[in-house]
Amino acid sequence: MKVTVPHNTTKEAARQKIDRRLAGLLLQYGHYLSESQTAWTGDRLEFSGKAKGFVASGTLEITEIEIILDGKLPLIARPFEPKIKSAIEQEAASMFPSAGL
Repeated sequence: MKVTVPHNTTKEAARQKIDRRLAGLLLQYGHYLSESQTAWTGDRLEFSGKAKGFVASGTLEITEIEIILDGKLPLIARPFEPKIKSAIEQEAASMFPSAGL
């Protein structure tokens, strides 16, 4: 599953927003996760986690103009991919509103 969103800011500002949001999500939903891992290498975040026995993983890359999320869902979650993708797009839009809107 791939989601691309313009960030309309600097790479550093985008990373700070992402780090704050991830921290908030882990506080709110972390009790559902086991084996949760995140690691930045330059402008690329690798993440993985397990919830209810299912593993999800992926990367999030910050370019000069956009954020590219590439996630791997477990097979059982594939029917829900459109709904998951829509939720991620809505969250990203609230974090990174489009300029001029």
